[in-house]
Amino acid sequence: MKIEECRLFYAEEIRYAANVQTPGLVEAYARVPRERFLGPGPWLIGSAETRAMSAAGAIQMQYIAVDDPCQLYHNVVVVLDRAADINNGQPGSLARWIDAMELKPGERAFHLGCGVGYYTAIMAELVGSEGSVVGAELNNSLAERARENLSSYRNVAVHAGDGAQFDPGECDAMLINAGMTHPLLRWLERLRNGGRLIIPLTMATSATLGAGVMARITRTGTTYSVQVVTPVAIYSCATARDSNLEPVLRKAATTGSLMKMKCVRFDSHEPGETCVIHADGLCVSSV
Repeated sequence: MKIEECRLFYAEEIRYAANVQTPGLVEAYARVPRERFLGPGPWLIGSAETRAMSAAGAIQMQYIAVDDPCQLYHNVVVVLDRAADINNGQPGSLARWIDAMELKPGERAFHLGCGVGYYTAIMAELVGSEGSVVGAELNNSLAERARENLSSYRNVAVHAGDGAQFDPGECDAMLINAGMTHPLLRWLERLRNGGRLIIPLTMATSATLGAGVMARITRTGTTYSVQVVTPVAIYSCATARDSNLEPVLRKAATTGSLMKMKCVRFDSHEPGETCVIHADGLCVSSV
């Protein structure tokens, strides 16, 4: 198969793996050349499920070395830095989250944890030349690679540094690709009316990893509704975690209330049974 045919087959695989609904998202997966973002081969690829079991300490992670770029077009993770245990992410999972952003031409998006920019490019394809995307990446080496990889996209900017401290400006959609204990007020305030924040709310499972749910917070005027998108296991954002909320997240995950989040409240009140995550300045509630 020619590589263009591999990309088309891959995009269709992602369509069904992620139940993609957003117009243009499958086509974006077919257009953006994954190998261009990953650096020169050979590449190490592996399944996300095996990677998750390895992170949990259940098995030892094993990768397959490939040197044909056609072999990158499967729903697999690709190593970016093996020593640091950094990979390019599972395309199917990212597709679910990008799909939940519901990006449209002309919109502005924020991507925290943009890595080498592959999924940022897919977002840029969705918002088009009249829209814009700003990425943030803590790892300076990855941020520099992202800038180079995305240099042909005039509607994309990459910030090197802590995305939790970065002000992306007003946005129609945000994808936070690092685990938090709670949504940050700045991001909620920066959402335009109708804006969507896709954020992993996680309890720490190790010094660097967490598990929980990927949630979608949608702003409608002054109200913020919450829906669960997928379960998630993901690297944590150390500067956007409140140690006092770790047991709260663990209890919410254990009791199942983390799956019942409905809205974000900003009114002053005492923690109660309907408070799933009660943080300073806001409360994620089940009613």
